[in-house]
Amino acid sequence: MSLDNVMTRTTGTQLTLTYAPAAEALNNDALRTKNILGIVLFNSQLTSGIGTNQNSGFLKTPLTICGSDVCEIWSTTQTVIPGHYLDICYRRSATLTLGSITLAITTFTGDGDDVSPPPIQSCAQKAYQQIFNLLQHIGHPHLLRVWNFLPDINGTTHGLEHYRQFNVGRQSAFIAHNRLAEESSIPAASAVGTSTENLVVHFLAGQHKSVALENPRQISAYCYPKKYGPCSPTFSRGGWLNLDRQHVLFISGTASIVGHNTLHIGDVAAQTQESIRNISAVIDEANRVAGNHLHKLNTLNYRVYFRNTADLTIIQTELNRLIAPPVETLYIQADICRAELLVEIEATGGVVHL
Repeated sequence: MSLDNVMTRTTGTQLTLTYAPAAEALNNDALRTKNILGIVLFNSQLTSGIGTNQNSGFLKTPLTICGSDVCEIWSTTQTVIPGHYLDICYRRSATLTLGSITLAITTFTGDGDDVSPPPIQSCAQKAYQQIFNLLQHIGHPHLLRVWNFLPDINGTTHGLEHYRQFNVGRQSAFIAHNRLAEESSIPAASAVGTSTENLVVHFLAGQHKSVALENPRQISAYCYPKKYGPCSPTFSRGGWLNLDRQHVLFISGTASIVGHNTLHIGDVAAQTQESIRNISAVIDEANRVAGNHLHKLNTLNYRVYFRNTADLTIIQTELNRLIAPPVETLYIQADICRAELLVEIEATGGVVHL
């Protein structure tokens, strides 16, 4: 779809996710358009010169997209204004906010593994504290969807895996801001690894509260046993948002996990199939909450994170078989939160009701 069509069409929805070539988005000065919440860019030669804080409407993702250099365009029918708060760049409308924070993870020379708390933990806590303070300040208290990008997510320093360090910091901020009192308020989220030295967090928030969704095939992530670290991951399996003229579904990063155990170790085709079974279960739960059969596999848009380049063709073959007709799918190389996981899939969808 061309960017001009994205910017001029009117659908009556309050939140829209569409796609366009990155070159077109960058060359058309799209952020002057009053209803663009943000443009999510991925690593490429085109985007290499765009700084994280250069323009509050570009959300730079520290990962490389495979295939066409496509960007995500998040828009609304409401007027949007830009803003800054500490390390956060954001754009907001009357009811929605899309923002990004980037924090450098540094260790003082000579401190090594003796630093306490570990830098990733400290950065995670700081990032989420800033996000929660901003949302309270602008009157958009409900965190709807979060994308977390961690350096060397499966690496270990300070005696603990980086993802587990991140979970400690994230949960500390949730507790400090009294955001674990209601499980129904825990947002949908993803967390994948990068090769950068920064923690990057993108987030969508708003005035309206979403309904947290869980998967009956899985133990809720925030109830994982201690074998997965001192703090459980703080996210729901999905979120369902009922706007005035639209039902929006966010499905968190989903992998080959049943209960709390990883299945099909070493088999990327089977892991892809299991991931789709889990996504189908979350869709069923969303339809139950909605009281109607609103969402299906082929009405969602997908981001697919894959660990090994050699696995990409297998993953694509499986998804083309399992989801028909074909839908918009971005394939992005990234490390996954468990070392034995080869693929993770997230999804977003919405149904307009007139």
